[in-house]
Amino acid sequence: MERSTITLADIKKLRLERHWSQEQLAEMSGLSTRTIQRIESGQNADFETLKSLASVFEINLSSLNKEEEKEQLRIEEKRNEDVKGLYKFIALAIFSLIFTFFISYNESNWVVFGMAFLSWLVIIGVYSINTFDLFKSK
Repeated sequence: MERSTITLADIKKLRLERHWSQEQLAEMSGLSTRTIQRIESGQNADFETLKSLASVFEINLSSLNKEEEKEQLRIEEKRNEDVKGLYKFIALAIFSLIFTFFISYNESNWVVFGMAFLSWLVIIGVYSINTFDLFKSK
């Protein structure tokens, strides 16, 4: 194996060649032992995790499939955009609720504010579930 490159399949081999335990590799890389176990069992790792491991082994990430890397970056960018969208949506909800609050305060009709508040709460809850994929659709 060429020492200037690394792939996910090489992680366990490199660790064993150095006679390191998973716990030692986790400590040196700043990752959790569970993350090391997942990578060695064949699960994908994000780019930052791979950079940490490559740093520990003092090698480059150049042998990674460039298409895989582009896809990972695209996924991360989409997630960032989704989170920004959620923040914008929350800001819209806050401004809307402030407006509704003043209307309710002037007319002493708190039912309108309560309904608006509950509606925004449900909508933001659903939006958050979709944004953060809380039920792991994969």
